[in-house]
Amino acid sequence: MMADATTHPSARPTQRRLLPQPSGVLAGRLNAGIMFTLTVLAVLCGLQALALLRAPGAWLPSAITVTLSAGDSITLGQHELAAPQTDRRQLSLSRDTHGGWMLRNLSAYRPVVLIRDAAEQRMGSTTLQGLQGFQIDGAVFAVRSADAKTVTFARDGHEWRYDGSVLYRDGRQQPSCPESRLSTRMVAAWNSTMPLPVTIARPLSFGGNLYCDNRLGLAQVTPGAVQIARVNGSLQLSAGNPDGDRAAVQVLSSAGPRELSKQEASLAGVNAIAVGRTRFHLSASGDQLTLTPSRHVKLFSEPELKLPPQVRWNWQQRSLWSCAHVDAVWIGLAIGAVGLAIGALACIAASMSPGTTAPWSARAALAGAWLATASSLAAGLIALILQRAGHPPSAACSLVLGAGALLLWLALPGRLTLATAAGAILLAAGLLAQLELGLAAPESSWLRFYQKSAAMLAMGAGFGGMLRLLAQHLMARGTRLAQRSIEWILALFAAVALAALAAQVLWGDETGVFDLQPVELAKLALTALTAHCLALRFNWHNGPQRLAEHGARWLQLIAPALLFLALLGLALVQVDDFSPLILLLVWSTGMGLAYALAAGNRLPAALLICGAMSAIVAIAGLRVAGTDDLIRWGFYADRFLVWLNPAEHPHTGQQLLLGARAIGEGGWLGADHWLGLRALGQSAGSVTNIPAVQDDFAASFFLNRHGLLGGLLLWTVQAAFLCGIVLAATHAHRGGVQARNFHHAWLGRFRYFALCGGAAFVLAHFLLSWGTNLAIFPIMGQPMSFLSAGGSHLLFFLCPLLTFVAISTEGV
Repeated sequence: MMADATTHPSARPTQRRLLPQPSGVLAGRLNAGIMFTLTVLAVLCGLQALALLRAPGAWLPSAITVTLSAGDSITLGQHELAAPQTDRRQLSLSRDTHGGWMLRNLSAYRPVVLIRDAAEQRMGSTTLQGLQGFQIDGAVFAVRSADAKTVTFARDGHEWRYDGSVLYRDGRQQPSCPESRLSTRMVAAWNSTMPLPVTIARPLSFGGNLYCDNRLGLAQVTPGAVQIARVNGSLQLSAGNPDGDRAAVQVLSSAGPRELSKQEASLAGVNAIAVGRTRFHLSASGDQLTLTPSRHVKLFSEPELKLPPQVRWNWQQRSLWSCAHVDAVWIGLAIGAVGLAIGALACIAASMSPGTTAPWSARAALAGAWLATASSLAAGLIALILQRAGHPPSAACSLVLGAGALLLWLALPGRLTLATAAGAILLAAGLLAQLELGLAAPESSWLRFYQKSAAMLAMGAGFGGMLRLLAQHLMARGTRLAQRSIEWILALFAAVALAALAAQVLWGDETGVFDLQPVELAKLALTALTAHCLALRFNWHNGPQRLAEHGARWLQLIAPALLFLALLGLALVQVDDFSPLILLLVWSTGMGLAYALAAGNRLPAALLICGAMSAIVAIAGLRVAGTDDLIRWGFYADRFLVWLNPAEHPHTGQQLLLGARAIGEGGWLGADHWLGLRALGQSAGSVTNIPAVQDDFAASFFLNRHGLLGGLLLWTVQAAFLCGIVLAATHAHRGGVQARNFHHAWLGRFRYFALCGGAAFVLAHFLLSWGTNLAIFPIMGQPMSFLSAGGSHLLFFLCPLLTFVAISTEGV
């Protein structure tokens, strides 16, 4: 970065403390703010426990046994399988004359996946290797060559070649489709120039009237009704896409023609099948086939159900208080409690001898704090691993895990600020809402959102606590990192975030990669890198004075932030809505306003404020103007049409209509007229049918359960959290202005800009989520910070932000 960044001398502190002095909860100094925060957290955690106590009993099948003789068959559907995302007639199970079990998918819209060890095969699909040709309705294609990477086929004098990413017609790549977005054209250009191993997989779709991009037009066939895609390292032909469009497909081989939609598969060697979102582990023994359901299993109020004579269920009751394979989590929680107890006893011993130094008590308190943070991190990690392995901890264990993480966050040495207190309350309120949603849903898997959030909160609190203790240790010793080392750390952070984004582009989709959202980490890295560049910009007068050197120095300062912003924007454009762009716009406005205020430039600040007000006026004007001129907008027109007239688009506007109905049912005091207290642990009715109710529309469930009055209380705490971050940023800026050496001045400015950037992103999430749920904005998919079940948003953004706020306010 800058050559003079480390040349300025730094004044050493006149007095060093070898050990940080405990304060706050751990030291027993319970002022009014700490008492109020602890009281609110105790109430929210108590409501979680009350919800578990009041939850009615629920039963589900632990095993489904099907008994068939050789030559018999049976039809199974949603009723017999207890799988909510299946059709009434989903599967046909039969036994051949040799006693082997055979399976056929009867649903035209719900695919069935066969799982053999690590390989998956979707029924209604087949690999192209060994085929002589295939027929789609009346169109016949002759396969000339096919392997795991490429396939070549011909029809009507044209030769087609497809490699899993690009379709070539007579040796030439097809042009882009007229309605293709910029991101689609860029991906196509990338695939045409890069080697096959680094190309981005894109399916070949049959149907429609256009020959463009990866489309092969066929008259009278719905676009996308038949696809060829790269799946598990080979090219597979599928008789339908996930949206439900299908066409009659026959494959031609040496064994003769066969129709894919009527494909019958043997269950020999099949370990499990996936139907909808429910997975069944298979175990065959003679004339009995046992299906063991896992995840997304329907819950019943009583263990009674009328079933066919060939089907038998083994019932089990849902357990909220105990679960196997979680001893390690309880051991970690116990070790953390011991660590907190050691720290508390050491602080009490030190307070009983005022006026004397007790180094052993400070060391014991510090050792207890390190032990508690390490155990919290370990317990959260173990809980997350167990959940991924199919053995999630019980809801009661997750309750203790989340409550322990919140207590640890308040018990660590340091002063309690408004942002920290409000953040802890918002975390507890979010856990309560996710627990209520998990208990209210008629499926077994909805509690996983609450369990995952509790585990990630424990991990974030543990790791963040370690960083806080390390920062306090360095501050007590008067040591600091060199400027060049800080720049290398920021560069490494940016590289990791870019690699994660690249992994999402190559192997993931808009929902993330490997069950994670690298965008959350990228937002944090973007904020940190930009804060560093802006902090150095304020030291401009200490640099070169010649114009040419000024230009080079400006590129050094701003180029990393612009490069990272461009790459992040490129990754976010691939999402099928414009919410990431709105997030970046709000963040950029917030950072620009923070810079203008810090520099004392009133004109840019006024222009930014006027621009924000103009955006508000434009939204209101669009609401009034109507929908006549929106058709020509192209891709985004549907979202605006649904937003303005959801009743005229009942299918695409279902999410908005159901959310509005849920909010209307809640009224001011909630659907139970008791702010949700009488409904704790009870069913929520049709509210759980709102798409993405655990994520984008979590606010609709909260307002339905706790009413607009509960929403006002939540808005108050959210406003307090943002105000707390702004106050911390103001103190950091004041400290940078009053600093007498370069490093302290840079550190104050860096904290100021980083806190402003984090607050801008949180504000953008609040605005987008509330605007989506209250129909202020068109539907845009962004989770609400703290309230939604966004594990990556919690672990990779909120917990680091809270940690940075706590570190930045030390000594203020």
